[in-house]
Amino acid sequence: MCRTKTKMAEDEKRPLLDNSEGISHDVDNLEEPRLRIRHLYQKDKHLAISSPTEGNKFINISASSSLQNLVEPDHVVAVFVVAFDTKAGNVVEWCLPEDANLEGVEFKAMSSGSHTQMSDFVYFRKDSLFGLACFENMRVESEIERGARMKSVGILATSYTLLYRHMQFLESQVRHQLETPGTYSQLEAFYEDKKATIGRLPFTNSLTSSLMSTSSTTTSSDILPELKITHPAGCFSQFIKFFGENIFILWKFVLLQKRVLFLSPPPIGVVCYRVYCACCLGNHSINYFGDRQPRPHFYVNVADIETLETEISYIACTTEKIFEMKAHLYDVYVDNQNLTTPSKLLKELLNVSDADKDKYAKLNNQRSAQMFSMEELGEDTIDEEELFTSFFTEQNNRLFQTLLDISSSQDRSITSDHMRSMGLDPTGDRAFLMELVETYGIDVMLMVDNPCCPR
Repeated sequence: MCRTKTKMAEDEKRPLLDNSEGISHDVDNLEEPRLRIRHLYQKDKHLAISSPTEGNKFINISASSSLQNLVEPDHVVAVFVVAFDTKAGNVVEWCLPEDANLEGVEFKAMSSGSHTQMSDFVYFRKDSLFGLACFENMRVESEIERGARMKSVGILATSYTLLYRHMQFLESQVRHQLETPGTYSQLEAFYEDKKATIGRLPFTNSLTSSLMSTSSTTTSSDILPELKITHPAGCFSQFIKFFGENIFILWKFVLLQKRVLFLSPPPIGVVCYRVYCACCLGNHSINYFGDRQPRPHFYVNVADIETLETEISYIACTTEKIFEMKAHLYDVYVDNQNLTTPSKLLKELLNVSDADKDKYAKLNNQRSAQMFSMEELGEDTIDEEELFTSFFTEQNNRLFQTLLDISSSQDRSITSDHMRSMGLDPTGDRAFLMELVETYGIDVMLMVDNPCCPR
């Protein structure tokens, strides 16, 4: 349950700074807080989202390109403020609805090590819900607060694909909460406005399960347009450059539905983007396998250990190095650019094959060709997300469709030529392919071209 501050506590935390300059005069003239928030959102829907945390420019949201997004329900089920208390640590100081089960959210919305950052943001999962919180650290001349006031403002929703809509609002609200503590009228108006899209139902497990079951039927093709504007320009190119050819090692583990855990020191926001990019590596449109697309956990901490012990597949990130010693929780451990696995069977998959090198060169060539094409048209940027996801979707579709075709053939035998046609190395990717067909239950046989010298 979340805790709300009493009036006495609010009186003790009087505003230290005037925030009147943070909102335009035409908005200030609106007397009703709910109308003020709606007015802000009507304006924000046609603006580019920007993140002051790292100075990254987000892809523009135009009225024409986001028309479909604007009419879809938000499914926001809770809004909250987390603060760092010098005596109690991280606490949920306020939330709506007041009976929301936010146990553990105070440690997700304010991730471990965030005190070393001036600002950050974090995506996370809470039971069947997904959250986004914006954090900020403000220096204050207060001995009680030990010279720093730290807060996060966040929301919980039924789908992570819709959270980006509220990034700018949450960033403005965390600054507002730091400068004028205890004033929640704008957050109250936001919640009243957004919760109306799903009705005034109680925040219960049955509600969230029902909403999540509806959300889980969304196909990858439906998700990608939503996610296209959740990430800063250059996110995918940075992901590709960061991992280089090892991106195809990640690709194999994602297709095998392994438990992948990214470790990185703060800030955690950029690592949450790596989680999403890794999920995109497994995109395909072959309906034969049902809904087996990768699902992210985003940020996790030690409080999630019990949950992770029950997961058979996930992609997540953390700032807590203690996870390195919890080898039973993951199949692949990604410490910055270093990939390791505690599994003897999977160690062979850590080697980059010749086919992986070819695919990496092809991906970079496609990116260069598209950049040249955009320059010829006089455009400054390319749609890297579409390029990235299309590349891996086509690769995965070709891989799975070939395997299904072989499984329905008379002899069901996979030859070296088949492997090359799937973009795999007949020698270096044998272990991966054997694991893949077993994972998906595809009835095929892998032939050995040279029985005298098996790998």
